[in-house]
Amino acid sequence: MDLSGIVVLIIGISNDIGKTLANILIKYQATVIGTYYKHKPKEDFILFNCDITKEKEVKNLFLEIKEKYSKIDVVVNLVGIDISNDLYEKDNAEFMQVLKVNLGGTFNVCKYASLNMNKGIIINMSSLDGSETYNPLSLDYGASKAGIDNLTKNLALRLPNLKICAVAPNWVDTLSVRKMDPKYLKSEMERVEQHKLISKESVALKIIEIIINDDIRSGTICKMRDGNE
Repeated sequence: MDLSGIVVLIIGISNDIGKTLANILIKYQATVIGTYYKHKPKEDFILFNCDITKEKEVKNLFLEIKEKYSKIDVVVNLVGIDISNDLYEKDNAEFMQVLKVNLGGTFNVCKYASLNMNKGIIINMSSLDGSETYNPLSLDYGASKAGIDNLTKNLALRLPNLKICAVAPNWVDTLSVRKMDPKYLKSEMERVEQHKLISKESVALKIIEIIINDDIRSGTICKMRDGNE
């Protein structure tokens, strides 16, 4: 697979999936640009600092990248937060913060990506929590991911010159998941009938499949249910 000549912008390159995706893309000769907010990666990536909840910062990010690299072929949205607690411990400010980052941030990125791409691909990070595997402790997270699914499908209709899709996995084998209480994780995986954690590499390769496979149409939500699949 040769991806030379393709410029890929990874929003949230400092997380586990972002780093894994970047390294695979670089292996196949793509030009990879990444954003981070609080945690700057130690890897030698081309990096920009950006808070995606701030519309002006996102607007300037795309203008600067377009000026330096003349084009952007693919944008991958990986930024997301989760604040898990019970309904009666969760206040409105906390609920809205999750939506602001996950859904509002994705909206900002998609809007300004589309203004700087004549054609190309936008891939959003969703979750099965938004459509199938509900968890009351993360109801704000689930609501944000349901919103991302809906946003993805509506943008696919509004922007026919672009291919806009989302990836929606179950539990992924990331550092944050590995730090969870193992009994809780086991019970949740059993509840959603997931037999094995989905690897970071599998998610990254699904994203690359969307990039290279013309049979995956705009508006598709690519669901990943089990690491055994």
